[in-house]
Amino acid sequence: MIGAVSRPKKRVFLALILVSLCLTALSTYGLWKVSSPGLATISLYLPYLLGIFLVGVILSIAFGLGGIVLAILGFSTPSFFHRTAWSTINMLYPIAMRLGKLLDIDKERVEHSFIEVSNHLVRQKCIKVSPDRLLILTPHCIQQEACPYKITRDVNNCRSCGACQVGELLEISRRYGVHFAVATGGTLARKIIKTIRPKAVLAIACERDLTSGIQDAFPLPVIGILNERPFGPCCNTRVDLAQVEAALHNFLDCEE
Repeated sequence: MIGAVSRPKKRVFLALILVSLCLTALSTYGLWKVSSPGLATISLYLPYLLGIFLVGVILSIAFGLGGIVLAILGFSTPSFFHRTAWSTINMLYPIAMRLGKLLDIDKERVEHSFIEVSNHLVRQKCIKVSPDRLLILTPHCIQQEACPYKITRDVNNCRSCGACQVGELLEISRRYGVHFAVATGGTLARKIIKTIRPKAVLAIACERDLTSGIQDAFPLPVIGILNERPFGPCCNTRVDLAQVEAALHNFLDCEE
């Protein structure tokens, strides 16, 4: 049901990826066309060898894109599809972003679509981990800006006063027995992941940070939840706690 509701959001990124693949194929052909005369002076076989190699690269990317489309449509795909699909996404993502800018598509809309696609691929894998190998990771802006009790080093410093949602997230993490950490940026987030060594991450952040974080963490599975910004970016942000618990259920065997 989640996939059906959010499929229009996914289509934005998939359409840009498809166009990016076509542009990449044309660029690859141009590369072969320009290189062939020079290579032919060295050996008559080199243009053919280069052509076979480049065709193989394009077919591999197309194979990965096909895997993404099948997963979005709800078809069960073999596990090797996921790595190929992710390689395709990482390779074509920069082209898709530039293409979106040229077509005057809002950057956050493309990033949101990317997160939806990524979440869907992770859910398709039906990954289950033990609570002690699952991490909830949030940015520091989830904490009330004026709060004197800083939690970036230790979330247990939170007094659960109710001024922000840190106390509620801490209670959820204790109830499910999962790790909960707050990071001030990508460097600290990577350090936290390296220290805790989770097998899966539930990340809460804005579009930009989630997009870069999901790509940096690969192949570690990440489900991203967009934060709410009633006071603007990076200030007293919030999150839908129902989405947080639903994402936890995706990773945990909640019957245990």
